[in-house]
Amino acid sequence: MTSPRILVVDDQPAVVDMLSTVLTFHGFAVDTAGTAAQAVEKATEHRPDLLLMDVMLPDGDGMDVCRRLRAGGSGAGVVFLTARDARADLVAGLAYGGDEWITKPIDLGVLLPRVRALLHHRTTRVLRHADVELDQETLEVRRAGEPVELSTAEAELLRHFLLNPRRVLPRVELLEAVTGHGGAGADAVDAYVGSLRRRLEELGPPLIVTHRGFGYALRAALP
Repeated sequence: MTSPRILVVDDQPAVVDMLSTVLTFHGFAVDTAGTAAQAVEKATEHRPDLLLMDVMLPDGDGMDVCRRLRAGGSGAGVVFLTARDARADLVAGLAYGGDEWITKPIDLGVLLPRVRALLHHRTTRVLRHADVELDQETLEVRRAGEPVELSTAEAELLRHFLLNPRRVLPRVELLEAVTGHGGAGADAVDAYVGSLRRRLEELGPPLIVTHRGFGYALRAALP
């Protein structure tokens, strides 16, 4: 079995060395980067399963790196590592495409379980949210145990929602999920989301919430 690949992005050599040593000991394949430019280059080249991303980098912002990777279609997990702990920073990090936010100094007892949980979620064959299930290999979808007939584009769109539950996903990011299936712009994304929403709601309460002027989010079932 191939070891999960993690890209550690931090401009502090001591932090990089510590995380690389610990992660390698626990069976992960590790790449490192010290700048935003290196992070984008290595993430594009090696396609890691997860990034441990410092927010403040010498040549940019880790949140912007995350945004660029998401816009390019990356589905890798992203854990921000930062000394900033303001709630506004947390909200911004998640909005930019992050999955987790861990403050420095890093507590390995907190970091490692979150890394394992996030990797498991992103590599498991069947994705679940509420009563919806999607098989990542076959793209077969069920809701409340009943099959849901979706086009390939709709299934890929749902897959992206399921990989990012509760996060507000901008249209440009969702567009990447349907690229190659006929999607050509924001109007196409809105059409696919509308169709997906109707098909899911045939078997249960609403799950996809519209955030006007920004995008959509997969939430818990509304009563």
